[in-house]
Amino acid sequence: MKKIALFTVFACIMVILQGCAKDMPTEENKEAVQENSNAYHKIDAKKAKEMMDAGKVTIVDVRTQQEYREKLIPDAVLVPNETIEDEAKDKLPDTDAVLIVHCRTGVRSKQASDKLVQMGYRNVYDFGGINDWPYDTVSE
Repeated sequence: MKKIALFTVFACIMVILQGCAKDMPTEENKEAVQENSNAYHKIDAKKAKEMMDAGKVTIVDVRTQQEYREKLIPDAVLVPNETIEDEAKDKLPDTDAVLIVHCRTGVRSKQASDKLVQMGYRNVYDFGGINDWPYDTVSE
């Protein structure tokens, strides 16, 4: 009986210790971490404005041509989300450039940011929608 009790205690300790052990990184885990480091960054309009004021960035408007004409951030480059895979290479040739992506409400900018990262762009920032942009805009 003592042997069974001792064996049971030993088995429980082994299970507990196994649960506390740190996992060693596998190739799959390393790829997932590397993939996450290539993800875009979500920022708010204030941070986007600070980045624009501080230096060289490219503002990427992923709305439609009609939306773009009605209200746009000065110097924004129009690359509609629907055609971004076809147009990005020509309109955004530098994959290391800092890209600040926006749309109207934030849905398309998220989609476009994901696409840009998948296409190899490394510095993608999504601030969401122009509806949340309290700073200067112009119209064509």
